[in-house]
This record gives sequence, structure tokens and C-alpha cells, in this order.
Amino acid sequence: MKKAESWLDKTLQYRFENAELFQQALTHRSATSHNNERLEFLGDAVLDFVISDAVYRARQDASEGDLSKLRASLVKDESLAQLALELGLGEHLILGSGERKSGGHRRASILADALEAIFGAVYLDSGFNAASAVIEHVFAKRLRELPDLEELRDPKTRLQEWLQARGMELPQYELAGVTGKAHKQRFDVSCTVAAVSAVTRGESTTRRKAEQLAAAEMIHVLTEGQE
Repeated sequence: MKKAESWLDKTLQYRFENAELFQQALTHRSATSHNNERLEFLGDAVLDFVISDAVYRARQDASEGDLSKLRASLVKDESLAQLALELGLGEHLILGSGERKSGGHRRASILADALEAIFGAVYLDSGFNAASAVIEHVFAKRLRELPDLEELRDPKTRLQEWLQARGMELPQYELAGVTGKAHKQRFDVSCTVAAVSAVTRGESTTRRKAEQLAAAEMIHVLTEGQE
């Protein structure tokens, strides 16, 4: 734990009064029943509030819906996992032998949960202000570089509005194929805009995600050279 405590002090600029809380925050359920699931639950709530407050202050002209999108872009599992990777959190996780062998220290869900668990542990160890300070330190760069609201709107909506603004028919989405076993399926979807005879494709783990990818590619095709 000495190495992990040194990492915490250097990276998150925090030292625990109760070292057992920190150890629990790093412990995945594959290692023991005394794991970080309850701390993750608590940390998730603290994180939501702190980030909500931060984006509220940063974007004073944003609507409630836009603020929700900004918050979601920061606290979704993919963003938390990427942040945890950048911080080097995976090196300090306490995993069961099976998870260690299968690369659990790089698994997105495990990384995201552990980061939230640390926030929850800091809250229990030193209170809300300390947890808020750690979160704002960790998210400082992302909070300074909040994405444009246009980037947060989903591609299908953006494509529909782009076409409607030009009096063009809405796109047609068709399922081109499904591959893989039931629990690991891949969906291949096409997006067609008849007015310009354009067809794009998207492939992902759900039909919805595949449609979004196809729509994003269609936006690129339609707007290429206009910027």
C-alpha cells in the first residue's frame, strides 16, 4: 500500500487519515467481499453534485438540458475510465487472481468504479470539501476545456436538423446485418439520404450506437468541404 499511498499523494494530492478506506476503495469484488462497491455508490453521488456545480458555474448561459449533457460527458463510465488510465490508477487496484490474469487493471468498468470509490472514500475520511477539492483537481483540465454544446448533441438529431433546414427528406436507417453470439453481437446499420444518393455505415454493439455512428459519418459526408 505504500506505493499506492505515494501515488495518491502525488497524483490526487490527498492523504488518508484512515488508510483502510483507501485500501477498500482500491479493492475489486473479485478479491474479497470487503470491496469498493459501497464506496463507489457514495462516490458516484458526490461526483455528480460536484461536477453539476462546476458546469453550472462555468456555463451560466446553458439550459438545464445542456448542463445535463455537459455533466454526462464528464461522468459517464467511458470518461471516468479514460481519466483513471491517465492517472495510472490501474497499477494499484487490488484484484482477484482471475481478474489480474485477464487484464482487469485495464478494464473500463473496473477503473471507473474504483475512481468513484476513491471519491467516496475521501468523503468519508475528510468530508465533502475534501472530496470536492480532489474531484476538482482531477477534473481541472476537462473543466477548463468543456466541449461545445453542439458537440454533445447526438449525431442522429444533428443530421435530422441539418436535412430539415434544407427541406430534404429524413434519412433512412436499415439493419444490414448482425454478427457474433447473443452476448457479443455486432450490429451493422446503413444510413441513406436519398436526396444526395449517399449511404454510410456504422457498426457497434447495439443497433442504436450503430445508427449514431452511421449518422455521424453521414454528417461528415454532407458537410465535407463546407467548413
